[in-house]
Amino acid sequence: MTDALVGIDVGTTGVKAIAISPDGAVLAQTERGYPLSTPRPGWSEQDPEDWWRASEAALAEVSAGRDVAGIGLSGQMHGLVVLDDADRLIRPAILWNDQRTAAECAEIEERVGLSRLIELTGNRALTGFTAPKLLWLRRHEPEAFARIRHILLPKDYVRLRLAGERASDVADASGTLLLDVAARRWSDTVLEALGLPARWLPRLLESPEVSGSTAAGIPVAAGAGDQPAAALGVGIDRPGRLSVVLGTSGVVLAALPAYRADPEARVHAFCHAVPGGWQAMGVMLSAAGSLQWFRDALAPGVAFETLIEEAERWQPGADGLLFLPYLAGERTPHADPDARGAFVGLELRHDRGALVRAVLEGVAFGLRDSLELLRDLGVTADVGRASGGGARGRLWLEIVSSVLGLPLELTAVEEGSAFGAALLAGVAGGVFADVHEAVSRCVRVRETVEPNRDWAPVYEDLYPRYRSLYPALSS
Repeated sequence: MTDALVGIDVGTTGVKAIAISPDGAVLAQTERGYPLSTPRPGWSEQDPEDWWRASEAALAEVSAGRDVAGIGLSGQMHGLVVLDDADRLIRPAILWNDQRTAAECAEIEERVGLSRLIELTGNRALTGFTAPKLLWLRRHEPEAFARIRHILLPKDYVRLRLAGERASDVADASGTLLLDVAARRWSDTVLEALGLPARWLPRLLESPEVSGSTAAGIPVAAGAGDQPAAALGVGIDRPGRLSVVLGTSGVVLAALPAYRADPEARVHAFCHAVPGGWQAMGVMLSAAGSLQWFRDALAPGVAFETLIEEAERWQPGADGLLFLPYLAGERTPHADPDARGAFVGLELRHDRGALVRAVLEGVAFGLRDSLELLRDLGVTADVGRASGGGARGRLWLEIVSSVLGLPLELTAVEEGSAFGAALLAGVAGGVFADVHEAVSRCVRVRETVEPNRDWAPVYEDLYPRYRSLYPALSS
């Protein structure tokens, strides 16, 4: 048997690569960084050649001395890469966190119709998505727009350089606002309404399908966007478990038994990295980012461990202190870029530890908002799989578990999207029969955090009060 499956994750700050054995053991891992360009306020761009150089170096490092059965790709979603008729870059890529397209989002919802757009794509038009970026180019950079012959997503540019193929997968393509998510194909309706030619778009595959091969003959899986790949990497390959991500942003993701979109698009409906499967995902913009903000603004230089120890001294609810984590606006459940954060219920007796406890609990309540919306779509789950930097703290995990009312499992490998991409590589390389076998053989639980029986009733009483804060403060 070949001894390595390689996953490459093309992130916003750098490329991560991992090589694993067919039983999921990590053989090697590395990371290569690259710069981010912000030429104007609210703009976010990168040079796709930086992605390729970093990927090439990372791949060489983790593959050295190993017989590689397959390579899988993952990466930041929604970014726009535009190429001319010779596959040359026309301009820098516009990234997922770029905010220049508010007018184009309104135009898309008017042209397609909001309800029809949600029905087809599972989402409303958000500034981070790919389609608004194309309309922005047409309006503001017409000479560049006129040269476009091909459109790719970030990881798919790496595929082009690695395997010479223009292709994408339905999971990543779900974040373009150009995919008929239920039918798993490009939407003629949306393309016609926006005046965009279908011939610019890459061919679509399911995530574990072979999209091409390297010069050395190694098969390259179609791959997936970072969140679908990360969910696969923690074992979310079928309904019944949730992915709970405590990263800078917070994500609650569930596999769906069939396509279903929230009528108000408060959660995203995407194709999953599992062939024929779908997922629904709630995203809050400031999860671990809220704690980072608190430390940087109010306790600079203080170790996170010290702040958590201070929070542990307070009982659940911190004597009525609540935190609204809308420091950068919010996506789920309000889709309001003007939402703002707040501490509510401050008293003289509240100290720094009480404030930290409120931050941890406020983020947990925000994740609960996503869970409730997923339940409205018919999601049932008996356990969550936790990941992200915030998942390394026991107190925060116990708080989140108690607020969600679910045990949270931690997996043996924490490499997220790159690990999920490596599982897809194993299917493409013939090591696994399908994605489900890859998950069953490679994803293992190392620890479970149970809800605290004493805390859970307190949080159940506090949650309606937390829910009342947004309408009260935004009115």
